[in-house]
Formats: sequence, structure tokens, C-alpha cells
Amino acid sequence: MTNPITPPPRFEIRKLGPEHLEWAKAILCHSNAFHSPVWSKIYPSDQTARFYAAFDGATYFVRHQIDSGLSYGVFDTEYVFKRPESAATGGAVYFQNESDRDPTLSPDGILNQMDFPLASIALAFDAADPMDLTRITGLIQALPDFATFAPRLEARDTREKSSWEATGPFQVLKRMGTATRADYMGQGITKIMAHWLMFNAAENGFRGINIECYHDAVNHIWTHPPEPFRAEEVAVFRVDEYEEEGEKEGDEVVRPYGHVTQALSKVYVHLK
Repeated sequence: MTNPITPPPRFEIRKLGPEHLEWAKAILCHSNAFHSPVWSKIYPSDQTARFYAAFDGATYFVRHQIDSGLSYGVFDTEYVFKRPESAATGGAVYFQNESDRDPTLSPDGILNQMDFPLASIALAFDAADPMDLTRITGLIQALPDFATFAPRLEARDTREKSSWEATGPFQVLKRMGTATRADYMGQGITKIMAHWLMFNAAENGFRGINIECYHDAVNHIWTHPPEPFRAEEVAVFRVDEYEEEGEKEGDEVVRPYGHVTQALSKVYVHLK
């Protein structure tokens, strides 16, 4: 199957490599800490400190997916570097060292320290080579309610596991990390990337893609794939309906995140 999806002018889709690890971590964590309709609402204070903690804790999470050879990024071929030292190395982040960090910086201040041509990422790995979740404890410490919500979403997937789970390599692609840099939002590259990835996965022999969506826009993209693919929303969990176990106020069950009006979903795209 030939991939018919092409990015808009000035953008290129390329496979992510080890040299892109810090860039991908920066985009993923900036998006989640400052722009996520879930995490930015649950954790509205000390967001810059949380960003740094997530960045430090995301190394294995991102590296495992880059090392799979199945993660891609959208690159800006006309990117203008902010600093000459970034141009000399092809791009850089300026908060890797503790001494370079300022917890008072705004989201735009952090973004100004992300000086590289990578605009958007789509992280993925082969379900036959699963992620070791014991190695993402640092990331979960930065976003602790991920450990609360993820199993509840998983529990709502009532499919027989034998009907979709991988029994070997190149069967099911696991997508775990969609993020577009704040200064590239609204240009449609997240959708282009998703559709391109569907065709690319089909070309590589995968029969399906599994993705958890924590954003309405991401859910819409993945539940409306291009032909000939078919999407199935297999689980939904609303954050605002989460009930704190064992906690009540009088006769009322406590819903601590009633202000977070976001549905989390699990989507499976049939490629065959």
C-alpha cells in the first residue's frame, strides 16, 4: 500500500532517532504540563516545576518508543534558530542542567529554550515489545493521576484480548505520546501525521493501531481515519465522573475532578 499522505509545504515527516530524544521529551512534557485539557487543569500550580520533573522522568518512556524505529516527527525545513549555538548543532534544549532551570518561567519562556526544528511527535512501539512500566515511575510522580486514570480506562475495554492483542511482532502498533509544539498548533500537522502513520503502519504489515486519547482533538482524528481504515472507540472514561473511593461529603460521593470536563478514550484502528 502506497502512502498517499504528504505534509504541507515546509514540513517533512522523518523517523525519530536517538539524537531527537531530548527534543521529543521537551515537546511531550511542554504539551502535557501547560496545554493538556487534563493535566493542566488537575495541576494548575507549579506547572514549570512539574514540567521539569516530567522532562527528567520521561527519558525511558520516550527512548523505548524511539528505539522501536516506529516513532516519527514533523520537522520544519524552514526553521529559524533563536541562538547561533543551536544552529551549530542542529538544535538544542536549554534546561537539561539543573543550573539552567528557572521555576518562575512562563510556558512561553520554556518554549523559547526549545530551539530545534522538530514541530510535532507521534511516539509508538510494537505491542510485541511492551514498555516496562516499572521504569516510568519518575514520569508518574510528575503526573500521579495517570496511574489513577489509565487502569480505569483499561477496565472499560471489554473486548476479548484474543480478538486484538498481538501474538508476535508487526501485528499491533501501540501509540503512546502525541504532541505538537505550542508554536505550531492549529496548522493541521497532528492530523497529517496521524493519517500518514496509519498508512505507514499498514505498509509495514501491522493489522491495527491502539491509542489512548486524552484530548478531544486527538480522539476526533483517530476515530475518523482515512479510507480504507476503520476505527473503533473501545473504551471511554470521563475525568469529571471519577469518584474518590471511600470519600463522601454527607451523602454525596466526592468527585475531585468535576471541573475537568474531558473524556479519556481508547481507540483501535483496523488497518486490515
